[in-house]
Amino acid sequence: MQGEMEDKCGIVGIHSKDESKDVASFVYYCLYALQHRGQESAGIATFNPDKGLNYYCGMGLITDVFKDYEIQNLQGHMAIGHVRYSTTGQSRLENSQPFVTDFDDGFIAMAHNGDIVNSSELRDELISEGYEFKSDTDSEVICYMLRKEHYDNNKSIIDSIETVSQKLVGSYALTILVNGELYGVRDPMGIKPLAVAKKDDDFILASETVAFDVINADFIRDIRPGEVVYFDNDEINSYMLESAGECKLSHCMFEYVYFARPDSTIDGINVYQTRMNIGRQLHELYPIDADLVIPVPDSSIPAAIGYSRASGIPYGEGLIKNRYVGRTFIMPTQAERELAVRLKLNPIKDAIKGKRIILIDDSIVRGTTSKKLLDLVKEAEPAEIHFLVGCPPVISPCYYGVAMATKKELIAANYSVEEIQKQLNIDSLGYITLESLVKAIGMPKENLCLGCINEEYPTELPEGIEAETYYKP
Repeated sequence: MQGEMEDKCGIVGIHSKDESKDVASFVYYCLYALQHRGQESAGIATFNPDKGLNYYCGMGLITDVFKDYEIQNLQGHMAIGHVRYSTTGQSRLENSQPFVTDFDDGFIAMAHNGDIVNSSELRDELISEGYEFKSDTDSEVICYMLRKEHYDNNKSIIDSIETVSQKLVGSYALTILVNGELYGVRDPMGIKPLAVAKKDDDFILASETVAFDVINADFIRDIRPGEVVYFDNDEINSYMLESAGECKLSHCMFEYVYFARPDSTIDGINVYQTRMNIGRQLHELYPIDADLVIPVPDSSIPAAIGYSRASGIPYGEGLIKNRYVGRTFIMPTQAERELAVRLKLNPIKDAIKGKRIILIDDSIVRGTTSKKLLDLVKEAEPAEIHFLVGCPPVISPCYYGVAMATKKELIAANYSVEEIQKQLNIDSLGYITLESLVKAIGMPKENLCLGCINEEYPTELPEGIEAETYYKP
């Protein structure tokens, strides 16, 4: 459910062999295509052989951050970029990325998508060794760990990444600039997506393939779980971490259900087709007699189309989304919070009144947004409301980069489906089953991270982690 889960981050990296070329504008457009993955802050770091490192970060959408800052100031033939939504760390400028740490004869700049579940322990270790932190994110922890291995312990970057990876528990996709070299890293479980493309003589790394499409780059392949890539002699060079192949693959199922743009392809699976399949699976599970199938825009549109085509029930737009209302819209009073919901979504009353409608959403997390949404729909006076959900009940928090509620706030962790239906006061409520979701994605169940819906997490969790906050403050 939009508004109940916050997005992950989006990362980009570009390598050009032409040292006279400036690639920051390409990073900007790639980040623009990944804006759905993070709307709190944005930043770009570039490297120029003559001028060294340049970087700029700011709060808000990428168009806001660079509105009064000329992108031409970021000169360099190599660059990384980041758009952020907080999963660990508060929403403030100090937590924006890329992170940069310098030393006597160089620098490390890094952009990170993911969450490190043992970051507190690693941070304390670095603090005891004299490192001072400017942020409260786990991304800075990784950056300083790399600096420690590369600069303090005099290891190569590849050896530094190997050593650091052996200490990290959690998820990470990284783009790293080190003294004019670009590296891409994907965690051994493959939780976070990362792919590589080429445009003319430039190599591009990005969280989703839509970033390649916007600059007309040719997709090459997904970065393999546990793979480190770097670029030399117009080739992709690859190093596999020692833990690669030893870990259980755990691709995040929420990428397919909600997070990724529908025009992306992740690990060989088309997101739009997956969501269409979710709609078809929902029809197999719940063949409801109704007049109209309506999506909660935007991520549920393909699922609603899939249900409509499978059932023969007409698809219709019953809710119109105001795309000019940002996710950071905060209201201090209950009355104003209800107004915010109305600003985001408005029912088409003539399309809904007197109709038996099937309303399809991607997920229910806390349930508060669903209730407000359904209250709006009821004002349009439908004859019946059947609410179908394209994700199984979320019963446990995510610790790997999905900013959702603590367990006590998850409605499905505390109430049965029948009780939730009664709270929402609707004619029926149906969740897709885990088996049907796996079938819709088309990936073996054992290769997916499903911890938030079956509590089977791909890593050990530190003691007391459930008491920690893993959602936006």
